Amino acid sequence: MAIATSIDRDAALAEIRAGLRRGQQELADWAGGRLAVSAVPGSGKSTGMAAAAAIAIARHQLHLNRQLVLVTFTRSAAANLKAKVRGHLKALGLPQTSFTVSTLHGLALNIATRNPELSNLNLEAFTLVSPAQNNRILRTCVEQWIVANPDRYHRLIEGRQFDGEETEQLRRQSVLRTEVLPSLAHTVIREAKSSGLLPADLLDLAQTVNHNLPGEVEDYGLLTIAAGLYDRYQTLLLQRGWIDYDDMILGALRTLADPDSRRFWQGRTFAVFEDEAQDSSPLQTRLLTLLAANPDDPTGEPNLVRVGDPNQAINSTFTPADPVFFNQFCDACRPSGRLVTMDQAGRSTGAIMTAANRLLAWVNQSQVAGPETPFRDQAIAAVPPDDPQPGANPDPLGAGVEIVSPPTTLETVKLIAQRVRDLYAEHPKTSFAILVREGRQGRFAGDLLRDPEQVGVDLAALGLTFYDVGEQDRQTQVPSDMLTLLRFIERPHSADTLKAALRVLVDRKQVPTQDLNALAKAPEQFLYPGPLDAPPDTEAARTARRYCTGLLRSRLELPPYSLFFFIGLTLGYNQSELATTDKLAVRVSQQIRQDDTLAAAIAVLQDIVSSERFTAVETEDTDSLYTRPGQLTLITMHKAKGLDWDVVFLPFLHDKTIPGTLWVPPQGEFLGDFTLAEVARAQIRAYAHTSDQLGQSQGQPAIPDIITAWEQAKHLKAAEEYRLLYVAMTRAKRLLWMSAAQLAPFTWSKPENVQGANPCPALPVLQGLMG
Repeated sequence: MAIATSIDRDAALAEIRAGLRRGQQELADWAGGRLAVSAVPGSGKSTGMAAAAAIAIARHQLHLNRQLVLVTFTRSAAANLKAKVRGHLKALGLPQTSFTVSTLHGLALNIATRNPELSNLNLEAFTLVSPAQNNRILRTCVEQWIVANPDRYHRLIEGRQFDGEETEQLRRQSVLRTEVLPSLAHTVIREAKSSGLLPADLLDLAQTVNHNLPGEVEDYGLLTIAAGLYDRYQTLLLQRGWIDYDDMILGALRTLADPDSRRFWQGRTFAVFEDEAQDSSPLQTRLLTLLAANPDDPTGEPNLVRVGDPNQAINSTFTPADPVFFNQFCDACRPSGRLVTMDQAGRSTGAIMTAANRLLAWVNQSQVAGPETPFRDQAIAAVPPDDPQPGANPDPLGAGVEIVSPPTTLETVKLIAQRVRDLYAEHPKTSFAILVREGRQGRFAGDLLRDPEQVGVDLAALGLTFYDVGEQDRQTQVPSDMLTLLRFIERPHSADTLKAALRVLVDRKQVPTQDLNALAKAPEQFLYPGPLDAPPDTEAARTARRYCTGLLRSRLELPPYSLFFFIGLTLGYNQSELATTDKLAVRVSQQIRQDDTLAAAIAVLQDIVSSERFTAVETEDTDSLYTRPGQLTLITMHKAKGLDWDVVFLPFLHDKTIPGTLWVPPQGEFLGDFTLAEVARAQIRAYAHTSDQLGQSQGQPAIPDIITAWEQAKHLKAAEEYRLLYVAMTRAKRLLWMSAAQLAPFTWSKPENVQGANPCPALPVLQGLMG
């Protein structure tokens, strides 16, 4: 009977492997050591990883005390991967306890909290800091740094030149305190911490920067300032008993630094399989490499399989992830034959793959994103005719790729609506998506598509569902909006609360974009100017004053419960947002029944926002909701990663958007033609790029000066924008529709103000491909 079971299992394993494509089979054939898998979009990474995991579990007879550890980027991806592995193990008759699936931070927290005496992390003493709490800590550490470093702060106020005028000094102080230094602190702390740098290490790096710069260029001792902010942030976290996500990784590394603990965890871990490896930071990679090592041969090859696509790395300009790190791992594995290129993809029709490959080749060859190549040189290939997975490389709808140049952005949305109508009439089971680069573009398109008179098509009357992901996301901002405006109503003479309220009004498009620092530097003069005051007197400033004074009057006339609805109307909320506002007001009112005051309402709101314990009305977050057949989904390019649709529309592809340029806010130009945060990011990455997988520096890193670092930051931005376009294009299965209107908004905060606009440089190249 045992022999029959063995034969059945062998047959089941062979069946699993036979259902895989060539690259997936190479992953499934892994037998130990390092393996890099560079996979193109639509190649079935998770399918291959799940099969490889089940085969490894069967081949090596893994169990509860000797497990395969699977790590992925998000909780939803972890759940999806776990379900696939469980399905295979059930067919194989193998125990479900032979593997674990988690996010990287979940894995780190498990290791750290199991050994609190080593990690210095105890969940009874420490709490994960929320985004709102983190923002307050950053503001506090900025204020403390300013007090402790008056000379450096004064040097920042002086900037490139300064005549000592008091009003300008107040404006610069506001910009530094509320924008420049908090942004610098946020960027530096994440970059440095995720690279394994402590504040003292950052201070050492500061000594290696060239400060002899030409002309009026001043670097202000940038990394020294950054180290000071970072040090105060760490102190404040410790004082409050809070940890951030990087502290989880650091705590796990401290645990594994102990020989006995390291042997225990390595002994339980047969191997580590990592998905979405292009999004890992150096610190995370160090943890996985250490965990995957053989306890009996620490210097030998770790059982580490890393699967990812460096060409889909689209988070490096706002997270510490950088495709350089996964590319380095791939290149290190290549000489020993441990690099698999999973290049066969069944998602898209041929024309779409050809367009994506052309974009990749052109960007690398033309150096439009600087001297470094943004893309790994791997083309997407169609699967063979006998592909074991059904429905691969579907037939195109129309030509497969359509590129148009409408006269205006309004006409662009009209064309999309008409194309959807025509395709839906012939193919009612088709899934559609509009992918936009930023939320304001989505709001513009969404408002038009909900108005049949504007676009000439009634989507609802067709029976087609329209799902605006951004609209749902905006509802989750309601508690934060309310808190910001109620704080202003309570403390109108605070420059900080006034500026924050004005920012919300601008974001909600109730007040025109303008220099908010000029309005907020003297709140009383702005709100209620006297005969001798001279506040800004533009139409935009008068609009802002009217909204602000209206909010202040409401406090005298309305109880806290009614204030919520009034603020919602003031911000121009739609019906769903107003429903969410009403839900929020009811909850707050219930909690302040015994103390119905504005201060009590603010305290309850503060708790809600800090703990993020509030769900918007009718908000869902499942990926399947975004990709339903018979639905048009409006979503940003970033959120679309990992999803696909039959038809994808990419409107508004102008050169100001992709690749765009790194923007220096006008209010910060007194410091120079750069932003401190982006310069510091580039300087820290120069260090990180020279460290190996275990964080050991491979020689003295050359830290670029402020001019060189700014140029590198611009290249990083352009490279990521082209990778983002590549990701967006490869979401399409049967039709990819791309456009750049001849007239487009100068800024998407004012979409009605249009001017002549140039297309993204890649569009003419792709049009040439189509003939």
